[in-house]
Amino acid sequence: MSQEIRNLEPKGLWNKFADLNAVPRASKKEERVIEFMKKFGENLGLETFEDEIRNVIIRKPATKGMENRKTIVMQGHLDMVHQKNADTNFDFDTQGIDMYVDGDWVRAKGTTLGADNGLGVATIMAVLESTNLAHPAIEALFTIDEETGMTGAMGLKGGILKGEILLNLDTEEDDEIDIGCAGGIDVTATRSYHVEEVPEGSVGYAIKVKGLKGGHSGMDIHKGLGNANKIMNRLLFDGFENFGLQVAEINGGGLRNAIPRESVATVIISEMFDEAYLFDMQEIINDIKQEFKTTEPNLTIEITKTALPKNVMDLGVQEGLIRALYAAQNGVYRMSADMENLVETSNNIARVSVQNGEIEIKCLTRSSVESSKMDLANALRSTFELIGCEVELSGSYPGWTPNVNSEILEVLKAIYTKQNGEEPKVVACHAGLECGILGTHYPDMDMISFGPTIHGAHSPDERASIKSAQKYWKFVLEILENIPVK
Repeated sequence: MSQEIRNLEPKGLWNKFADLNAVPRASKKEERVIEFMKKFGENLGLETFEDEIRNVIIRKPATKGMENRKTIVMQGHLDMVHQKNADTNFDFDTQGIDMYVDGDWVRAKGTTLGADNGLGVATIMAVLESTNLAHPAIEALFTIDEETGMTGAMGLKGGILKGEILLNLDTEEDDEIDIGCAGGIDVTATRSYHVEEVPEGSVGYAIKVKGLKGGHSGMDIHKGLGNANKIMNRLLFDGFENFGLQVAEINGGGLRNAIPRESVATVIISEMFDEAYLFDMQEIINDIKQEFKTTEPNLTIEITKTALPKNVMDLGVQEGLIRALYAAQNGVYRMSADMENLVETSNNIARVSVQNGEIEIKCLTRSSVESSKMDLANALRSTFELIGCEVELSGSYPGWTPNVNSEILEVLKAIYTKQNGEEPKVVACHAGLECGILGTHYPDMDMISFGPTIHGAHSPDERASIKSAQKYWKFVLEILENIPVK
């Protein structure tokens, strides 16, 4: 861990972030970070406990003179997205994040940084540890498994928290105050297939799509970024249509909430088409790279000869798969009719796996409108069921309906305007914040979301602005001093 991170201002925030980033904390593998957080609270002499699902709650009394203010819940999630570049040697299960300073940015070496939501968690830790900051009574809520199911928020029971105001610290642009978000649902398509022997006179090829930016499948879905699974499918479609290409394996993408950056496939072609196939593929590669030259300048597509695989997919199933993936919606499905420039509904074809006689396709469908979410999920379901897949819709969670009359919103708007000489952007986002779920358990709680500027979340290009962290910390401190009276 570089000492230069710990020397950044505000030191309380960055030191807690460095402490947190030394602890492996993948979604659904939060055991170590849960124990870390419990020990942190207990060492401060604060009331610290787990709920039934293993969210951690730490309570701190109000400072002198602030006892008449409303109790606040400061909330962040403990888990982080684990993504790394293919050429990065890193074990997320045993290693802490290797951070460094690059100008105004804090980055990680070849992996995700964990600023989502580590900077929010570190903020709460710094406030809990402080001895000279004015604040009302605080309930710190550290949820688990936000990134792959929001099971921590879903499992939190009503009645545990006493706070009247919730500050969610998981927004990623420092000039925005979030008052609404999208809900989501997982769409998973699976089926088995028969394998066939490789015909005589075949040539094996490995196709690799890499160098894409990736990113957050909600916040970045409108940016026109490349999806490795869709790009790979274009190559497979053309090879099959024109040269009888047959697929042995596909391994593309990973987590549902990350736009896929890489895909690898093993295929065969009849040697009689060898030269023509390579010529045709190069033309298609040139077209694709030209299409993405602005948004994906580092896109690389490689087609190289490889050893013949042991077997290939049944041709009938293969044709259905390739056509279904071509037809399946990826990216923005509908823009909001009510909020300018807000994506209402989208889908991310996050994972495509074909190997050992099994197909698995994983999508994450998001929408701020429940009926539109289910409309797109059913469209995807129908597409994959037409090729004989079993389709499961799971992990559905609600969106967060904006409250334009929020009392805490007015407090934050006034403070931001005073500090920065301009009004903040009051927005709803296309990401899946936990506020919508928490609101089902605590319907009377006034909720708001804000945070420092973080770019490239859910990808190895994730980076946090140092200057923004300083602006954000100043904002947090004045918010704590101006929480309304009971």
